[in-house]
Amino acid sequence: MTAGMSQTRKRRMPLGMRGRLLGTMAIATVWSLGFAGAAPSALAADAQSKQWYLSAMQAEEMWKVTTGEGVKIAVIDTGVNSATPSLKGQVLKGLDATGAEGDETDDYSGHGTTMAELITGTGRGGGLKGLAPGSKIIPMRVANTEFQNSHSVNAYDTADSIRAAADSDAKIISMSFGSEFKMDREIEAVKYAQSKGKLFFAAVGNNAGEGNKEQYPAAYPEVVGVSSADRNGKVAEYSQNGGIVDIAAPGNDIPRWCDDKFKNYCDGDGGTSAATAIASASAALVWSAHPDWTANQVLNVLFDTAGRDWEKGTLSKYLGHGLIRPSMNILKGKGDPGAPDVSPLTNEKTSGSAGSAAPSASASSQPDKKNKAEDATMAGSSTEKDGDSQLGLIIGGVAVVLVLGAGAFALVRKRRTA
Repeated sequence: MTAGMSQTRKRRMPLGMRGRLLGTMAIATVWSLGFAGAAPSALAADAQSKQWYLSAMQAEEMWKVTTGEGVKIAVIDTGVNSATPSLKGQVLKGLDATGAEGDETDDYSGHGTTMAELITGTGRGGGLKGLAPGSKIIPMRVANTEFQNSHSVNAYDTADSIRAAADSDAKIISMSFGSEFKMDREIEAVKYAQSKGKLFFAAVGNNAGEGNKEQYPAAYPEVVGVSSADRNGKVAEYSQNGGIVDIAAPGNDIPRWCDDKFKNYCDGDGGTSAATAIASASAALVWSAHPDWTANQVLNVLFDTAGRDWEKGTLSKYLGHGLIRPSMNILKGKGDPGAPDVSPLTNEKTSGSAGSAAPSASASSQPDKKNKAEDATMAGSSTEKDGDSQLGLIIGGVAVVLVLGAGAFALVRKRRTA
């Protein structure tokens, strides 16, 4: 860590307000109003048929109300190939912040294109169908470690991308990247994005068992940290846990582009990367349905309606507020938007564009308050009924690390997609 780096942490509820301890108990919830029978055929050949969570989250029903139209999402990633069948017409002008050859539509790994399709893909050509197909993508290309090792790149590409996204028409920033290092320049960019009324989601990381170090930008107070869960509602074993987690979304068994050739999709886990994209798309659906809301209100509703069986307002180190369920608002009208100028991340009043601004000094300097009882492994299952469905959620005690960085600069910071 370089000198002058901020020691900020997300503010959590005081320990006395956390209610039931989640250290040794199992919890349960449901993704949506109806999950039973949603598993796709194992023989299905096209990628879209393997997107199990679309049925689980009642996407088709939500699309009758909104598809995310009118909402733009800045995707900070490896670039977005706007020429895939599923993304034609869905990608706007963005920024290549790497400083290397190519532009923001030159995806050097396929990762960023996958994230964009999970958000706004039309599904044409058997490609991935986005949860918010009416939304649009503003791509911001940054470098991962492998790209840095073979190219001369901008050391501040993530900070520059965040600031550019803040100045763009995007309402939401989705970043499936992370690093265990933080920089003053990135911290200021994140605060600037909040001051411009943006809602920022970031992946918490995939590498369980390697120290469980906090990942940035997910650990910044102004950013929503997203963990990953599977089709059975079980929190993924690789998914980062701790005070960094704010909410969980589907991440397991989600197809992805295999590489930068864009010939085939591969099976496997999308990880907290995919979970972040799906969380961002969920926010787009809610914001599209309530265009006059602020980022604070959209996020407050997502937290309020998240699936959990513990006391509202308390946090799980594995799921944060719970499993994301936009259908509860879109189809049932549930969720309290709360005050337009109070951040549900810090509980601090904000001011500025669209009701969101940089937090006060007290918000940005509060240490994370961890419940020691939560350090114990959590395992088991229970159930909660909602509507006509019932789904057990099993939580496994695991730790995750993303190692991200820029080796040729004064600050060495390995950087990896989540």
